[in-house]
Amino acid sequence: MSFSEAKLEHKILVAEITKHDLKYHQKDDPEITDAEYDALRNSLNLIEEKYPELISKASSKIGAPPSSGFKKLNHNVPMLSLSNAFSEEDIDDFFKKIRRFMNLNDDAEIEIMGEPKIDGLSLSLRYEDGLLISGTTRGDGQTGEDITENVKTISSIPLKLPSDAPKIIDIRGEVYMGKDEFAKLNSEQEKNGKKIFANPRNAAAGSLRQLNVEITKTRNLKFFAYALGEISDPIASSQSGIRGKLDEWGFQVTSPIVIGKKTNDLIKYYAEVLQERANIDYDIDGIVYKINRLDYQQRLGFVSRSPRWAIAHKFPAEQAITKIIDIDIQVGRTGVLTPVAKLEPVNVGGVIVSNATLHNADEIERKAVRVGDYVTIQRAGDVIPQIVNVIMEKRTADLVKFEFPDKCPICDSLVIQEEGEVAKKCTGGLYCSAQAVERLKHFVSKLAFNIDGLGSRIIADFFEEGLIKTPVDIFKLEAKNQEFGNDLLSKKIKDREGWGVLSEQNLFNAINQAKKISFAKFIYSLGIPQIGQATAKLLALNFDDLENLIAKMQESQNRESNSYQDLIDIDGIGVSMADDLIGFFAEEHNLEILLELNDILDIQAQEKLDLSNAPLLGKIVVFTGKLSKIGRNEAKAQAEKLGAKVTGTVSKKTDMLIAGEDAGSKLKKANELGIQILSEDEWISLT
Repeated sequence: MSFSEAKLEHKILVAEITKHDLKYHQKDDPEITDAEYDALRNSLNLIEEKYPELISKASSKIGAPPSSGFKKLNHNVPMLSLSNAFSEEDIDDFFKKIRRFMNLNDDAEIEIMGEPKIDGLSLSLRYEDGLLISGTTRGDGQTGEDITENVKTISSIPLKLPSDAPKIIDIRGEVYMGKDEFAKLNSEQEKNGKKIFANPRNAAAGSLRQLNVEITKTRNLKFFAYALGEISDPIASSQSGIRGKLDEWGFQVTSPIVIGKKTNDLIKYYAEVLQERANIDYDIDGIVYKINRLDYQQRLGFVSRSPRWAIAHKFPAEQAITKIIDIDIQVGRTGVLTPVAKLEPVNVGGVIVSNATLHNADEIERKAVRVGDYVTIQRAGDVIPQIVNVIMEKRTADLVKFEFPDKCPICDSLVIQEEGEVAKKCTGGLYCSAQAVERLKHFVSKLAFNIDGLGSRIIADFFEEGLIKTPVDIFKLEAKNQEFGNDLLSKKIKDREGWGVLSEQNLFNAINQAKKISFAKFIYSLGIPQIGQATAKLLALNFDDLENLIAKMQESQNRESNSYQDLIDIDGIGVSMADDLIGFFAEEHNLEILLELNDILDIQAQEKLDLSNAPLLGKIVVFTGKLSKIGRNEAKAQAEKLGAKVTGTVSKKTDMLIAGEDAGSKLKKANELGIQILSEDEWISLT
């Protein structure tokens, strides 16, 4: 997959994941199964492994914000998610990455504990002085919902711990509903004309997150404990030791488990549990493997949204056969045309599937898809759902080859395919309502300006009527509203269908409140290709304000300039990302809008972390050569914790070079520039 293909696919996947996170974690009403969601995440991870510059806060987030119906509680130790594995090769790769990070020999044995992965609702239980004081959902990983009273109705959760428990301990696990209990509940729901739950996980989540605790009491929920969050004193030195202690304290723990040192040990265990899956009274969707030694877990730490020391080995996908009744062409925010197969609805593992993306014209050609074909649909893959193949023996002679349009279905502009690109794009730009509207939707979205009252439908309506064509128009809307009767506005907003005086005023209040925005959110709102939340924050931290950012990006058009070198020296910004940034700020139309917005808005400088006591605060550090005692990623993480900025090139601005074995040109250049040089041992003693 080329970078341009990956960039497009990444955007599609992030949008899909964000939508499904909200449906799954906050609404308890998922549109797809856990297996389908895991497949989305796996595809995203594969893209980000190959092109790490695409990683953003949006793609790394966990869960969804807590529901407004519950009080919010913070997790002192974040509740993260797990990376996924789907094959023996993935497990081999898991071992290799661990050895590489810790700089262990290829034959070094690593003890792994494997346990069944429960398909339920994640929960954190906090005990202080032995007493249960709170139960909190995962939420977005940092903040969850306070469901303490509901939790106390679950008989398998002790309200008090033995005297040997630490003063403070967070015990984490999964709330679930047994299959028999699930069948009984659905039978009662159907009898009473109430909502039927799609699967036991949904039933457990919906039952636990009831505002009426009396309903939760009737649902016979159970809890498996498997991990710890914050803890004031250690209770074990291994993951299996933690499991043993939780069992001793009266918690339910999963079984069977395995302690293995090789991939074969884990694969054998995986196969045995998979064989017994149907006979277990609760849903499991895979196996979780964890490094058994806690000191190794501490060293390995975390990457993005997941621990490096654990992985979920998911069970195989389920498939079904259905018919393609049509192929629609959708136009995205960047003008990319995406074909979507419309399917005869089919039940795939409890989920009704009626749409599947076909990616691009090449994908249609490669799979020889035609309207009227019968196809195999799979609940996993790089999109959800995935068309695996066409059932050729079911094809009839009257089916014709699908012709991809050469004109945009929205604005009738020419469709082009640039050299080296897979995607076909509409050339309509701002003239194409599909693109302009999507850009405006992104601008006002929750992670950007977050303007209540300007939802997708309202943006589309206002755009169609000419009220809002560019982001600047949003902040002039109130003034336009006072001039009703002209060509742009035939009546005041309050007089429109579905509006009123209060909703009109609420909208203008929300727009005025949005005028004060952080620099990072402002940058993200612009929808620059490849610039997600994390990268926008990097830019905000490095360029302070909009005028400086514009000036530096214009200077960076000269690839020999210091400004360009400073840009690509920012750890996390590569050449391709820099090109997209520079290209955006080179467009005169964009600059006009930016300068107008700068006059209208109160753009706040990005708050910087307090690293005042960090020993390497503000220092620029470069690593070169082979490090024999620690892995490169671990060394980089150490440097950042000490307040340093890690770059990949040596320049006059570099403060320190850490030279491992076989250091080459960077070491030579550092010597020439008189830069402080440390050996690996000296670096370790410093940290």
